[in-house]
Amino acid sequence: MDSHGQYEQRVVWAVVGTGIGPLLLAATREGLVNVVFHATDAVRDSALKRLASRLGTEPVEEPGSPLLAEAIRQLKAYFAGERHGFDLPLDWSLISGFNREVLRELARGVPFGTVVGYGDLAGRVGQPGAAQAVGMAMGANPLPVVVPCHRVVESGGGIGGFGGGLETKRRLLALEGVLPEPLF
Repeated sequence: MDSHGQYEQRVVWAVVGTGIGPLLLAATREGLVNVVFHATDAVRDSALKRLASRLGTEPVEEPGSPLLAEAIRQLKAYFAGERHGFDLPLDWSLISGFNREVLRELARGVPFGTVVGYGDLAGRVGQPGAAQAVGMAMGANPLPVVVPCHRVVESGGGIGGFGGGLETKRRLLALEGVLPEPLF
C-alpha cells in the first residue's frame, strides 16, 4: 500500500452514452484518470481490471461522484456542440515521460476545431524528429476526447491512426468542424 493510504487511492467509474458510443470514465481523487472508447460490458470489464492492476485498487461504480458527474456534464455538452473544451482536473498517473509531455502539450496547445501534424507536435516538445514517437504517445493516451488525440493528423493530409478507430476519429473531427460530416 502506498503512503497515501487506501482512501487516497479510491477509483470511481461510470459509463456515459455519447455520439460515438459508450465511454467509460474513471477518476481518482486527483482527477479524471481514464477514458475508454466502445465501453461495452466486455471492454468495460477488461479496462476496469487493467485499472485495478495499474492503480492498486478495485474501481467502484459511482456516476454520482462530483468529478464524474461534472465530466459527464461536460462530455454531453461537447457532443451536443455546446462546449469546445474541457475544464476538468486530470490525473496523469497512467502515463509518463515523453508520452505525458506530448499529451500535456496537446491538451494545452491544440484547441477545438484545429489539427496538428505528428511532426509539428514533436517539434513543440523539442523533439522535431519524433513524429513516430508522437504517434505512439497518441495510441497510449489514457484520456482520449478530453486530451484530444483525435486532433493529431498526418502532415500530408492523411487522417492518421486512432485508438478508438478511424470512424470515431472522423466523427470527432466532424463534430469540431474540421471534416465534413460523414454521409454514411
